[in-house]
Amino acid sequence: MSELLGVAVLGAGHMGADHVRRLDRVVNGARVAAVADPDAERAKDAVGGIDGVAVHTDVEAALDAPGVEAVLIASPGEAHEETLLAAFARGLPVLCEKPMVPDSAGALRVVEAEARLGRRLAQVGFMRRYDAEYRRLKSLLDGGRLGRPLMLHCVHRNVSSPPHFTSAMLVTSSVSHEIDAARWLLGQELTAVTVLRPRPSAGAPDGLLDPQFVLFETEGGALVDVEIFVNCGFGYEVRCEAVCEAGSARIGDAHTMVVTAAGEAREEVAQDYLVRFADAYDREVQSWVDATRRGRVTGPGTWDGYAAAAVAEAGVRALETGARTPIALAPRPAPPDLS
Repeated sequence: MSELLGVAVLGAGHMGADHVRRLDRVVNGARVAAVADPDAERAKDAVGGIDGVAVHTDVEAALDAPGVEAVLIASPGEAHEETLLAAFARGLPVLCEKPMVPDSAGALRVVEAEARLGRRLAQVGFMRRYDAEYRRLKSLLDGGRLGRPLMLHCVHRNVSSPPHFTSAMLVTSSVSHEIDAARWLLGQELTAVTVLRPRPSAGAPDGLLDPQFVLFETEGGALVDVEIFVNCGFGYEVRCEAVCEAGSARIGDAHTMVVTAAGEAREEVAQDYLVRFADAYDREVQSWVDATRRGRVTGPGTWDGYAAAAVAEAGVRALETGARTPIALAPRPAPPDLS
């Protein structure tokens, strides 16, 4: 492996361009070796004059570019399965933004393909596991001082939704973060889901069922509720409260700046996820680079990506039917070697 890990970034949109910046300016031990995007001009803009970066419109050309030793996938989810399998075929370690694969059948194919390799190659980009507040909450719950967790209360709000956003995407694109966070925090799989629909907000586009209230049941008997509101209009907010047998703990309230001026105090509210979770993204990518340079893959894996897809699919069925919907996961393959 070279002195600086050569990374191919696939996808040069909002997320991909931010990762190019992060690899070039923030993360130690890595460099951007190639960027691929169907829009050549967008790829060139993302590179922004960084020396020595190969720019391609074809994914496989970027994977085969000189100096590429690892892959960061930030393209639309529909392209992830093919790209992951192409990276596996080349033995390239991957950090894949969520969703790993949008549908559970495709996600399971990725799990099985990695299992056949006999070793881990993929980390899935559930960045909340790298957020300082979430990590503190996880440590507290694992320590047992508050007793068994009984409930998680979650809030997930966005200023506005993109034009293409559908009612199902509130679950598959947004609540997918809470799905993974709940599984990780509690160490339990989710077994059933119910989606309740209050009347849509006046701020929601016509036809969009926003907000929604999503209720998960876990194999250990805990309950997880999520308020998802993607057109709240005022800011990006993520909160989580764990209610346990001997106490509770809440995160998300203090992640802000308080500005005092002109006789008043005003709290700033983040306007998007790249602001609220900037440190988490930095820590996630740095951790991936460090592990990759040691020949290891850590963090959330392909099974986590599959489980999130399967739970989200059940959530969409619950949204459409209004009924409590069981969640069935496929048998889990034997885990590949972590080294």
